[in-house]
Amino acid sequence: MTITVRPGSTVMFTGDSITDCQRLASEDGLGFGYPLRVAGEWGLRHPERPVTWLNTGIGGNKVMDLEARWQADVLDARPDVVSILVGVNDMGWHSLDPEGHVIPAEEFEAGYDRLLAPLAGTGTELILIEPFLLPIHGTVEAGAALVGEEERKQWRADLDPKIRAVRRLAREYGAHLLAADGMFAELAATTGPEYWSTDGVHPTPAGHAALAAAWLRLVA
Repeated sequence: MTITVRPGSTVMFTGDSITDCQRLASEDGLGFGYPLRVAGEWGLRHPERPVTWLNTGIGGNKVMDLEARWQADVLDARPDVVSILVGVNDMGWHSLDPEGHVIPAEEFEAGYDRLLAPLAGTGTELILIEPFLLPIHGTVEAGAALVGEEERKQWRADLDPKIRAVRRLAREYGAHLLAADGMFAELAATTGPEYWSTDGVHPTPAGHAALAAAWLRLVA
């Protein structure tokens, strides 16, 4: 089953920095990442089916941050399709707040569920993109810190149950799942992970192109 995007539809991308990609500094408000690539490829293929493309991703956002702005930044736009990529900031170096609070998978899933609940039964099509983590070798920069492979293994252990939560929610809400974590693992098997992301989290241009191609495969 694919999503049918009709002429005049509004498609909303939202999430964290992977979606944001400096959208506020871009002329079209889409940034430089996969939302721009999706919109560009769609426009090339379907000039007879114009679509309004919106991006409300904000770098550093967790599920709780999306919740706080969900009405104003997503629901009020009355989108026909909502595409969500969130979770990497709920993991690893971001999952500790100033008080040292780790975001458990159950809390992540409950918050994500509260994002989806108001869209259920409205006819809005949902695309849930799994958060992902590529196994980059050596030390990488995460925020202002340098992080080694052992610590990133802990991030993986923290992220896996959150990926499973996104999969469960996709089934529960009849959403289309973009299995990005598995996709990047498969791609990295032949090229090495650094080809798709220099830090394991933020895609390279090729990584954004891979996300866009996978997204467009979900859409008729």
